[in-house]
Amino acid sequence: MTIPPACPTLLHVVGTRPNFMKVASVMAAVERWNAGCAASEEVSASPARQRLRQVLVHTGQHYDERMSRVFFHDLRLPEPDYYLGVGSGTHAEQTARIMLALEPVVERERPDLVVVVGDVNSTLAAALVAAKLRVPVAHVEAGLRSRDRAMPEELNRLVTDQLADLLFTTSRDADANLAVEGIASDRIFLVGNTMIDTLDAHLPKALEGTVLDGFNLDHADYAVATLHRPSNVDDLGDLERLARALARISERLPVIFPVHARTRANLQRLGLWELVEKRARLILTEPLGYLDFLSLLAQARLVLTDSGGIQEETTVLGVPCLTLRTTTERPVTIWEGTNRLVDPYDEDAVVDAAEAVLAAPAEAAHRPELWDGRAGDRIVSVLAEWLRRGIGVGGHTG
Repeated sequence: MTIPPACPTLLHVVGTRPNFMKVASVMAAVERWNAGCAASEEVSASPARQRLRQVLVHTGQHYDERMSRVFFHDLRLPEPDYYLGVGSGTHAEQTARIMLALEPVVERERPDLVVVVGDVNSTLAAALVAAKLRVPVAHVEAGLRSRDRAMPEELNRLVTDQLADLLFTTSRDADANLAVEGIASDRIFLVGNTMIDTLDAHLPKALEGTVLDGFNLDHADYAVATLHRPSNVDDLGDLERLARALARISERLPVIFPVHARTRANLQRLGLWELVEKRARLILTEPLGYLDFLSLLAQARLVLTDSGGIQEETTVLGVPCLTLRTTTERPVTIWEGTNRLVDPYDEDAVVDAAEAVLAAPAEAAHRPELWDGRAGDRIVSVLAEWLRRGIGVGGHTG
């Protein structure tokens, strides 16, 4: 669909695979909105609502081009309008490179709103660039708090939410966090979870796949493990304890372990690769595409992870999740879901928690409030109304 250039412009900024999953829901919802606008124009000379133009920027924070292509294909995302290719580096280096590369894009496009998702360095960098250029910012997945400032993501969340003009939350505890931090209530919108929108849209196709056959696995007779956080994988002692825990759990049932690039490099650097590679039922793989990984998650008996989004996905799928962290920014997955925190520095605690899950009946799936697959549509309704009420083309208040 051709969008007139005078229509309000949304500039979406993503940089990592979890970002792709979150923005896919919003961009699909914009397309549905625009289709509704076109339909209304066919029956009325005065359109009831205005279409929205979308620009997608991929910063390249996750710089594995092959995996990015797989995710874009799986999620039916359009090719990015801009690929910045910033690559890896320290947090300061990466954030600075994103800001330097993104600023001319924002100046060229003059968007009416910059949309950021999640809590990665791309999120913070884009919010800073937009705020300094006086372009309004919308933050999707605002208000999540772990209370652990040793996590770089926590700092990104705190600063981004202070800069954002519109804050879209996944749960009521996030609303409460923002209120305590002084964010006005008329800027906060409880909309649900865009990652769950994406899960709902793609789960049927994921389950049609043959990834289990490729690993010679049976439904609900294996575990999935993911590790990538520096606090878990950068220190020899910490990583060795977790590697031994996974090896011990694999004696009980097969464990599929898609190995993050950082984790693989550290296992090899620290001399731990043979510890995990020689275990017959600890199955090491390259990172997987979205559909294959979703299929593995959905049919697993148990998941062990230090990821954020996987805590949410397993809650909706009804798969027990052991989060190998001492804090979580997603407590609703513990209060209402299938998630449990386990001390990652205690090898026996990790193994005992896995044994307890395997000895118990399978858990039922549960959906927190508004995790119903329509978060993207709610977000777009708010954005369109907000733009209609007072934002002119080019990012200036009217």
